[in-house]
Amino acid sequence: MKILITGVAGFIGSNLAEYFLEKGEEVVGLDNFATGHFHNIGPLQKMDGFSFIEGDIRNLDTCHQAVKGCDYVLHQAALGSVPRSIKDPITSNEVNVGGFLNMLVACKDAGVKKMVYAASSSTYGDSAALPKVEDVIGKPLSPYAITKYVNELYADVFYKTYGFNAVGLRYFNVFGRKQDPNGAYAAVIPLFTKNLMNKQSPNINGDGTYSRDFTYIDNVIQANEKAMLSKHPDAKNTVFNVAYGDRTDLNLLVDLLRDSLSKLDPEIAKVKTTYGPNRVGDIPHSLASIDKARTIIGYDPQFNIQQGINEAVKWYWNNL
Repeated sequence: MKILITGVAGFIGSNLAEYFLEKGEEVVGLDNFATGHFHNIGPLQKMDGFSFIEGDIRNLDTCHQAVKGCDYVLHQAALGSVPRSIKDPITSNEVNVGGFLNMLVACKDAGVKKMVYAASSSTYGDSAALPKVEDVIGKPLSPYAITKYVNELYADVFYKTYGFNAVGLRYFNVFGRKQDPNGAYAAVIPLFTKNLMNKQSPNINGDGTYSRDFTYIDNVIQANEKAMLSKHPDAKNTVFNVAYGDRTDLNLLVDLLRDSLSKLDPEIAKVKTTYGPNRVGDIPHSLASIDKARTIIGYDPQFNIQQGINEAVKWYWNNL
């Protein structure tokens, strides 16, 4: 197979590329390094079957060039982060909506078999129902959430209008190796891991009772592969939750990270947690139903929060 992975220099994209290259597939990577890193593609460039295009999905010609000859596209390129979208909604929209539409057009024109794209649990918005089920969503709570919902609407229209098959994976708080702990929009697990390793107090927004369905990267890789290759008729033009199906509050998350890291440095056990105000646009609780993905594409996540943290902590310990 020849697979295009957009956002290949990012956390999820680089892990996907490494996985498929190790399986002997041909991988084309596309990235503009807006949030991705050169150090994530360095190892990929030493592997057989990898080629790289430095470019921006906001450029339609670049998208056409990237998809040429590809069987499948795994579209991971986006500007993530709710706070980033609140600070700069225009750029988030240009990349996440305009860039997504460019990729759909390029895939359709090139006869790509299927595009699997990174959707988001933020699409559930103000829906209070738990667990989150794909067909029940609320109103978006941030510009980022709007962009990811628009992706799903565009994908649906492209299937009904042009017969092009795109499948969305609503990621729930993905974490693991290669996730960037630095910068203003760092995700909570790599940020707290870096804090604890440096003997600095992790700062929780709110009182720590907000909870999330934290999802280890290897579960996400499995979901992408199964969604990409599934021949099930119900796996066309649809969205799947990609999560573990359990929730962990932020107080417990810090405890798990502290316990895992203190096995490597006992002094970390003494680091205290601090607390600040709740963050604008955050939902209190997130928990996925993964029944649809289990039933239709055979998704079977192998890493729970504890197993994932143990793996992630080892990686950060050896690489930070």
